[in-house]
Amino acid sequence: MTLRPHFARRTLLRAGAAASLLATFGSVHAQSSRTVRILVGFPPGGGTDAIARILAEALKDELGGATVIVENKPGAGGQLAAQALKAAAPDGNTLFLSHDHSISILPQVIKTPGFDPAHDFVPAAGFATFVNAFAVSGGTPAKSLNDYIAWVQAQGGKGAVGVPAPASVPEFLVKVIAAKYKLDLVAAPYRGSAPMMADMLGNQIAAGVGSIPDFIENHRSGKVRVVGVLGGARQAVMPEVPTFAELGLAGFEDVPYYGFFAPTGTPRATLDAFSAAVAKVVLKPTVNARLTAMGLAVGHMTPDQLGQRERAYTATWARIIKATGFVPQ
Repeated sequence: MTLRPHFARRTLLRAGAAASLLATFGSVHAQSSRTVRILVGFPPGGGTDAIARILAEALKDELGGATVIVENKPGAGGQLAAQALKAAAPDGNTLFLSHDHSISILPQVIKTPGFDPAHDFVPAAGFATFVNAFAVSGGTPAKSLNDYIAWVQAQGGKGAVGVPAPASVPEFLVKVIAAKYKLDLVAAPYRGSAPMMADMLGNQIAAGVGSIPDFIENHRSGKVRVVGVLGGARQAVMPEVPTFAELGLAGFEDVPYYGFFAPTGTPRATLDAFSAAVAKVVLKPTVNARLTAMGLAVGHMTPDQLGQRERAYTATWARIIKATGFVPQ
C-alpha cells in the first residue's frame, strides 16, 4: 500500500520526535550515571581531604547529578596522585584537587617526579588561596615564636619540626628559620598533615609547619598553638597571630593556591563547564562558610586565572629554593 504524502510526512515527523526524545533521555541517563573522581594526594583526615569532601558533595548537583567521589592516593607529597592524573583519560571525569606543593614545588625539588605540570596538566578551576603557618605542640611551654626559639636554644639548639611532605614550602621555611636563628633544626617529613598532627597532639614532635586548614581546629581548642603565619597580612580566623614579616622574616608574602587540574587534552568546553560548576558551588553560603572557617580565602578562578596564579607562584618559589642551595633529589 502506498502512503499518501501528508500521512508519510506526519509519520516521519513522529518517528523523528521519538528518536529525539530517546536521544535526550539517553543523554540524561548517561549524565546521571557519570562518575567524577577527585584525586587527593594526601590521606583522609587532613586539610586537603576535608576540603575535597566538602566540594565533592556540593558539586554533585551542579554536575547534573553525577556521582562525585574523593580518591585518596597519599604518598610522596602528592606525586602518586599527580602521576595518576597524567595516566587518566582527558574526558573531564578525573580531576586532581591540589594545592601548590604538588604542582609548583614538587617538580622543582625531585629530579624525576614522573610528571610535568606544564605539559601533562591543564588548570580546570581555582577556588581559594591560603597561608602556611608555624605551630607548636601543647607539650612545649612556648606561646610565641620567640618563646620557641628560646626553648630550642635551652635544649642545646637542636630540634625537629614536622612538615607534611619532604622538600616542601614548610621544609624550606624550617631551613630559613634555622639559618636566621642559628639553630640545628631538622625538618621531619610526614605522609601528609594528618599523621603530623597526630604526632603533635601526642607531643611526639614539638613543632610543625602546615597550612591554616591543617591547624585551625586544634589551634582553636588550644591543643596546638600557631605562633606565626606566612602571607602579607594577619589571618581573619586567627588575628592574634603575627605574620613572619612582622617577626623579621620577609619574603614569604606570596600566598599559595588551591585548585583543580585535569589531564592535558581535556576539551576546553569541558573545562569551562567544570569551572562554572565550581564557581556556583563556592558561592553557596554553607560551602563558603565551611571553607572560610578552615582558613581559606575563598574565590573562584577560571582556568586561565588559575594558570596565571600557578605560574607566578612557581616563579617566586624557584627563586627561594635556589637561594637555599637546595639540590633536587
